[in-house]
Amino acid sequence: MPGEAADGGLGDALDVATEDFADGDVSKKVDVQKALKGVNCVFHLASYGMSGKEMLQAGRVDAVNLNGTCNILDVCHEYGIKRLVYVSTYNVVFGGKEIINGNESLPYFPIDEHVDPYGRSKSIAEQLVLKSNGRAAKKKDGTRLYTCAIRPAAIYGPGEERHLPRIISLAKMGLCTFKIGKANVKTDWVYIDNLVLAFLLASMGLLDDIPGTEGKPVAAGQSYFISDDDLILLPHVIPISKPLVASSTFILPAEVYKVGVTHYFSFLKAKQELGYIPIVSPREGMSRTILYWKDKRSKDLEGPTIFTWILVVGGMVANFCVAFLPCYGPLAWLKSISLFIFRSVSTVRLVFILAVAAHVGEAVYAWSLSKRVDPANSGGWFWQTFCLGIFSLRFLLKRARRNSS
Repeated sequence: MPGEAADGGLGDALDVATEDFADGDVSKKVDVQKALKGVNCVFHLASYGMSGKEMLQAGRVDAVNLNGTCNILDVCHEYGIKRLVYVSTYNVVFGGKEIINGNESLPYFPIDEHVDPYGRSKSIAEQLVLKSNGRAAKKKDGTRLYTCAIRPAAIYGPGEERHLPRIISLAKMGLCTFKIGKANVKTDWVYIDNLVLAFLLASMGLLDDIPGTEGKPVAAGQSYFISDDDLILLPHVIPISKPLVASSTFILPAEVYKVGVTHYFSFLKAKQELGYIPIVSPREGMSRTILYWKDKRSKDLEGPTIFTWILVVGGMVANFCVAFLPCYGPLAWLKSISLFIFRSVSTVRLVFILAVAAHVGEAVYAWSLSKRVDPANSGGWFWQTFCLGIFSLRFLLKRARRNSS
């Protein structure tokens, strides 16, 4: 949300100005009618299926991105709303082929060649929005709907939950092991405050009652690329998952198809027609983002990599099976190894009981300690330490030392 952009930033100013909030589903026309009643400018940000497991839900993607957009256009027509700023995507022209300093003259990427429903639906929706520009209101009072589309680069900033959080969570789990594309792949991003500024300028570019201007608004029927005006090297150490792995932390094949290719665009048109110039530099934007994530990390439950989970939990399960279950299949050789080390089944059972007792004791201590240093996550610390023992407790002890210093 814009209001989460940055402390003291443009997003906070907008957050203060926000008075009403309507909870609804953009794919349901009745909800859209309730939300847009009495407004004169609409910012259509709602979309679904950009990344993660949501990309696999084609029906929901179309319901939100296509049906939702049609509902908004219909309600704007019914209510006589004058301005609609549609938030689009680079994917309407980009489909996995290199684009260097592209501009708005590029043709739409062929609809039937999109590899994911998100890019296809957003392309169709943008074209619907732009073709609705100049449409007369239903009540025939001379009011017309003016529309434009903002095509932002990858969005980052405090509160962003789609890009950086996935990379951070993968790194914490120790899963950043695959390379995608070449090391010199470049793209551009946009800081949230800069994007909000573009929204506001676009909405003003749709005004048709500015003194001294004639004809249709400058932004009417137009599309604009928006970025920070700074190229970055794409993170190319990102894990890949199979399509069947429905986890929001992994990157899916459709994303791999695009992420390893250089693609960036010029915002010259937005600068000339809307007066858009980034107000937050990439360095400042990334600094704010890093500070946000450092603060967020200090409040979240910390833990070891997924390999530690597999080793510890797998070891405990294997120990239990050897100690208490009959020897069938793989358990036979596993039991042989255990007996070679511990010499007897009774010793294996004793080791398991002592390990469980240690985990329980460490979990209780973790719960008690977290009540003082991290009360919001005390339950999480208990169960994580119960499963992992000292491998979890050491993270809590580090946090306790940081808090006391």
